[in-house]
Amino acid sequence: MDSRNLNKALDIYSKLMMGAQVKRKDADTGALYEEYFANAEVYEILNQLLKKLNLHIYEYKDCLYLTPGENNRVFGYSNEELKRLIGLRYNRELYLGYYVIYQIILLFYPDSASYQFREYIRLEEIVKEVTSSLAVITQDLSVYAMEDIEENSFQTVALLWEELPMVTGEDRDQLRASRASQMGFVKLMIQFLMSQDLFVEVNGRYYPTDRLNALTRQYFEEYRGRIYEIIQGGQSHAEH
Repeated sequence: MDSRNLNKALDIYSKLMMGAQVKRKDADTGALYEEYFANAEVYEILNQLLKKLNLHIYEYKDCLYLTPGENNRVFGYSNEELKRLIGLRYNRELYLGYYVIYQIILLFYPDSASYQFREYIRLEEIVKEVTSSLAVITQDLSVYAMEDIEENSFQTVALLWEELPMVTGEDRDQLRASRASQMGFVKLMIQFLMSQDLFVEVNGRYYPTDRLNALTRQYFEEYRGRIYEIIQGGQSHAEH
């Protein structure tokens, strides 16, 4: 192994871990981008390192992105960490948050065979989509007794969503991200996505970043069924 190639691979890793963008047309990182794709040993060293650390590297529009692999407890988030970060109290709220994020992704990528996506979305559209997608479940909720519904089920997600009040048009200008309403809850999740550099907001419109597009096209498609496994499988020690 050439020590120079090892150092170049480590330089790329260091940049990505520090949150920098490794881009082809960048004075600071352009040479590293070219090394990754043109130097086979640099490519192999970096990917072997990332595999050992359970990290994934993606390329989109001449830029490299790094993201934790599934169940990565060092570089990713646990459920408890996510609850604290977002401002949630219970696992059932986190499962609803997962579901809201899933529906947000589907608004941009409704067809897994296509990479066409919308330019932006609004909070009202997300609320409408979540409500519509849960309608089949909520219309049958009367057959369930609350004590018979597990916290990690779709039924519990649907019940929690139903319990959240709607927000009238007059109230929307003063809307805060919170667990107090459907739209407030959606805004809470959007703010989390924005904190992860996945969305930007302009005049009430939420635009996906290149980072979101990169992760969605490659990572989300690979794990698209995980949201169902999380909600349906859950964890037996979930708090109430």
